[in-house]
Amino acid sequence: MEVRNCKGCGRLFNYLHGQQLCPSCLSDLEDKFQSVKEFLRVNPKAPLNEIAEENDVSVKQIKQWVREERLTFTEESQITLECEMCGGKVLSGRFCDKCKASLQHELSGAMRRPESPKKEQKGMTSSKDRMRFLDS
Repeated sequence: MEVRNCKGCGRLFNYLHGQQLCPSCLSDLEDKFQSVKEFLRVNPKAPLNEIAEENDVSVKQIKQWVREERLTFTEESQITLECEMCGGKVLSGRFCDKCKASLQHELSGAMRRPESPKKEQKGMTSSKDRMRFLDS
């Protein structure tokens, strides 16, 4: 177990994994997340700065929640983020739907086992497989 200073309040705490926040600051952050989520449910067209001000949360934190796919903006919302691959419109996550599909296709191709070389039929031998005799 590791002891670290909380990035929110500066207190020492036992760090296990994830964000470097003490349990108290994590609880406060989760409460803010719930208030942002409820605010967006009531005001789906609100601009990002208004959401941040009304809920006492940084714009950076809201964007992080969207990148983590904890928050999703609606189609009618004016807020979008850029895809990290192509720069297209993203409502939630790091990549647009087109780039997600492309990445999924590439990864599934990488996970396939390479095909073993085809064995020749019995009785059909190539010239390199035949036995050779040396004349004395």
